[in-house]
Amino acid sequence: MRLSRTVLFWVVVIAVLVFLEVAEVTHLFHLGYTQVLGNLLSFVFALVLITVLALVGAVFVGIFVAHRILSPRGFTPFEEEMLKMRGEVQTLVEEMKEVKTRLATLPPSPAPAGEAGDPDPRGRP
Repeated sequence: MRLSRTVLFWVVVIAVLVFLEVAEVTHLFHLGYTQVLGNLLSFVFALVLITVLALVGAVFVGIFVAHRILSPRGFTPFEEEMLKMRGEVQTLVEEMKEVKTRLATLPPSPAPAGEAGDPDPRGRP
């Protein structure tokens, strides 16, 4: 397996940071925190750098999450059923429109007996 340059770079950076942490814990050398905190300019620079890196990392994580959420992965069975049902409803609506236009073009049929003021054929008033 061949490692790319970026992966190798980050492995080296993490290894150096782990080495520094182990050396600090085992007292191989001692970083003077009073010296770091005493120099206000270096403290502000470190704080701003960490803040910028954290924001850039948060933006990349947000982009990744948004991409995973919004990327098309197909439909669930429920969504497929709803789409099929929508197609069936649209087909029924088109058929109903056709029936309506056919009925509108037909000549009016004669009224059945008893509706147009005609007396009841059985002689009832």
